[in-house]
Amino acid sequence: MMNKRIIATAVAVSSLALAGAAQAQVKVGFLGGFTGGIESLTPPIFDGAQLAVKQINEQGGLLGGQTLEMPSGDTTCSDASAASNSADRMVNSEDVTAIVGALCTGATIAAANNAAIPGGVLMVSPASTAPAVSELDDNDLVFRTVPSDAFQGEMLAKLLIDKGIEEVAVTFVNNDYGQGLSDAFTTTFEAEGGSVVESLAHEDNRADYRSELGILSSTGVQTLVVLAYADTSGQTVLRQAAESGVFTQYVGADGMVGNSLVEAVGAGVLEGMIATRPGSPALPGTDIFIEAAEAEGIDPEAVFAAQAYDAAFLVALAIEQNGNAEREGLSEALRSVATAPGETILPGEWEKAVELIAQGEEINYEGASGSHEFNDSGDVPGIVVEMTVEDGEFKRVGELAD
Repeated sequence: MMNKRIIATAVAVSSLALAGAAQAQVKVGFLGGFTGGIESLTPPIFDGAQLAVKQINEQGGLLGGQTLEMPSGDTTCSDASAASNSADRMVNSEDVTAIVGALCTGATIAAANNAAIPGGVLMVSPASTAPAVSELDDNDLVFRTVPSDAFQGEMLAKLLIDKGIEEVAVTFVNNDYGQGLSDAFTTTFEAEGGSVVESLAHEDNRADYRSELGILSSTGVQTLVVLAYADTSGQTVLRQAAESGVFTQYVGADGMVGNSLVEAVGAGVLEGMIATRPGSPALPGTDIFIEAAEAEGIDPEAVFAAQAYDAAFLVALAIEQNGNAEREGLSEALRSVATAPGETILPGEWEKAVELIAQGEEINYEGASGSHEFNDSGDVPGIVVEMTVEDGEFKRVGELAD
């Protein structure tokens, strides 16, 4: 009888140990456009987030040794139902503590409104740039590590004026991202003395935009501004615009900055294309990230890769600061670890951060893409960089000053 009790006790203890081991992880989800309009841009963004996860786990994990896991979901970028369903899976099936993402603005808004906000789940997007994100009634749950397009549109407009381009035709994808960016661009371009001769919205994922291009080309303007996505409408618009031979200068923004676009449309066609994208300042954290990314075979210059790294690292710091893997209190903890004053934490300095948090010290994360002093809407300041197509690929020209 005694032996049976010992065996039963041992089995019970073993079962508890196995259950504890199975639970010894914290989940932070990732929502991205793995298919659709930015499918070529998403993998390096995900790689940036996973680099942070790898460093954290290699330095002991979080909350006393728990492993950080990052399940992912596809939003398709443009399908609100797909974004909502993926977010619902993260919130209610994967039981994530927080979410890095989404990437496209419409996906972020759908995921937030239909799953994350009702579930009390923090979201930090590294790529949703439309001003509409700032207007969400989100209970302080939606943040982003990338500046709003209200700033990028302004800087793109001023860049063109500085280059002596005073007349443009504009076409933009008909969603929150395209409309918001187009509005910001047009307002500043015209305030600076430029003329938007024609501006047309277009629907994403169509095979033919020749009707819109006919209207745009009839203006006689030689510069075409395309505010869309590199793997869907933006690519098709540029390819069909090239067929007309009317436009001599092409312009885009962050959603168009991908070498897959150049390969699809043709290097000769896009040589000299002007574009902008959020970038990273010349700070210590940037150099550290570049070195770490290159060591892992990740392109540190990939659009939004640095911002994704920062989003993941910040969420993990917030969880550690919060002291548990619960959702409640996480937004307050996020603001705490991202805001001065406090001991500076640079990319990769996870062990240092954990020690300081354990000692009750304040920390201030200065990341791969700069400082993240979140305002009341969860927005951050940032920089915009000029890009151009040269020798068959997008290359950084330099940082744009306001």
